Amino acid sequence: MRVIVLGSGVVGVTSAWYLARAGHEVTVLDRQQAAGMETSFANAGQLSYGYSAPWAGPGIPVKALKWLMMRHRPLVLWPRADRRLYTWLASMLANCTEAAYRLNKTRMVRLAEYSRDCLGDLRRETGIAYDGRSMGTLQLFRTQKQLDHVGDDTAVLDTFKVPYELLDPAGCIAAEPALRHVQGKFVGGLRLPGDETGDAHIFTQRLAAMAEQVGVRFRYGVAIRGLTSEGDRVTGVVTDQGVETADAYVAALGSFTPELLAPLGLRVPVYPVKGYSLTLPVKDADGAPVSTVMDETYKVAITRLGDRIRVGGTAELAGFSLQLRKPRRETLEHSVTDLFPRGGNVADAAFWTGLRPMTPDGTPVVGPTRLKNLHLNTGHGTLGWTMACGSARVLADLVTGRKPEIDTADLALDRYAAA
Repeated sequence: MRVIVLGSGVVGVTSAWYLARAGHEVTVLDRQQAAGMETSFANAGQLSYGYSAPWAGPGIPVKALKWLMMRHRPLVLWPRADRRLYTWLASMLANCTEAAYRLNKTRMVRLAEYSRDCLGDLRRETGIAYDGRSMGTLQLFRTQKQLDHVGDDTAVLDTFKVPYELLDPAGCIAAEPALRHVQGKFVGGLRLPGDETGDAHIFTQRLAAMAEQVGVRFRYGVAIRGLTSEGDRVTGVVTDQGVETADAYVAALGSFTPELLAPLGLRVPVYPVKGYSLTLPVKDADGAPVSTVMDETYKVAITRLGDRIRVGGTAELAGFSLQLRKPRRETLEHSVTDLFPRGGNVADAAFWTGLRPMTPDGTPVVGPTRLKNLHLNTGHGTLGWTMACGSARVLADLVTGRKPEIDTADLALDRYAAA
């Protein structure tokens, strides 16, 4: 079939790759001048398979109120006249139950673990390199209360036989030797040895180049205006350069997907949750992380990417604003300098922001819609890089008419109608 993929972030490019490998003629449309230039550009760098979890969970409403009061707060809400925001928040709050958390985390881990296998196969097939490391993630707890609640997550890890280690401070230092310089600032940690790190932007651009070599056509600098439909099928993509037609269409536009599909009567509950990052050069290799450390108190990820340190975090509900706000930078600087004071020089850091496409239940929307030739691959939130290969492989199988290798019944858009 001829397939048009809308969006050239890490999710769109991986979708194009797997569709092409399945034998389809693929065209990718994007308004940017190259692949991976928006949300995939400078994310936290984590491939967090075992750490995959929804933001909505028991106790989150109370925690959120506390976070909003912190000086270095991980959550920021800008009051605004935005009905979509409050509808999304209400739906997220409805998912803050024990039963919903376990259901949502279960399906997220299922997709994430599959994605790890797919990325491993892709590396072996292509030799693609992206400043990757396979040295695990350390979730670092500064308080005993945080450590006492770790069982909420390990129960699901046990279900999927995801390996993990509960560590005391000495164990944390063994995993991340640079933490020896700040002993006394943490009480323990949860280490997920199967997690990885890597630069999503480098990966996306290199895979796009490989996709071109196998026949994928990338059309950059093309603004997508809308979709046309007739009956139960999409008939074309309206752009600023004309109408593009195909046999099947894949919407992988992240936070911008709902606006595109609303005129077709499709409600996609994805909202932009703004995140920030710093990228700083390593100053002292012995004082820098070797992989990813997740600072649980501030919800900040500190990741080693080659000779750089990527510091990512903050959830800011501010619509589609891309304004760089100084207080958010101060939070990232505080976390990295508090835990890795010798690692890098924050004065030399590049400051960036991007819009994470979040669903209220944490799980991305992958699969068909009521329009028979329109599929979605969106709503990955903070886990687009983690789940990209798995969700793209699932998407390609569904478009092709093959049975996916994992259960996908609860990933499609119709799960919200069922709720």
